[in-house]
Amino acid sequence: MFITFEGPEGSGKTTQIPLLADFLRSRGHEVLTTREPGGTPIGDQIRAILSDLGNTAMHPRAEILLFLASRAQLVEQVIRPHLAGGGVVLCDRYADSTLAYQGYGHGVDLGVLQNLLLFATGGVFPHLTFLLDLDVEAGLKRRAQGGDWNRLDAYALEFHRRVRRGYHQLAKKEPERWVVIDASQPPERVQAAIRQSLAERLPFLTGG
Repeated sequence: MFITFEGPEGSGKTTQIPLLADFLRSRGHEVLTTREPGGTPIGDQIRAILSDLGNTAMHPRAEILLFLASRAQLVEQVIRPHLAGGGVVLCDRYADSTLAYQGYGHGVDLGVLQNLLLFATGGVFPHLTFLLDLDVEAGLKRRAQGGDWNRLDAYALEFHRRVRRGYHQLAKKEPERWVVIDASQPPERVQAAIRQSLAERLPFLTGG
């Protein structure tokens, strides 16, 4: 079972994923957590390039291809083998981030991106996606306070607003896959909402 977490910057994905992983492990599941970009030695090197605040001249097409390269490596080295073994994968960002950030954010044609995503993922797409939704100003404030500021965080506020709107458009197109969670709540309430949605959508994962 492949579950992804999406959301604007500072939405709390890195807090919620380990909590859910521990819960699912307590139910007897083999759970792997990973992130994008990164998750492999090659992917982590790509992540460093993408995050570097000094790389201000990076063209959106170059940015897309770097993300896709990291994703292709992650799928073949980590995600696909774990799924093949019957495990659960929880991933911090995946293909929908490309559509939200590069598509809705930068204005790259969504059809072009979807074709590239099919190639990069080898057809491996999530069964369920949680959108941790948060006002962009609040999210960026969280990021700044956390001291984990990167090149993507530094984009203009309107860019981040387009990304958030894009996420909502994606969720509306596939309501059977997406679950929108209010990430402005305290972390424990966000986790409770995630587990409740999981029990409703995929009850076999949460049973004792």
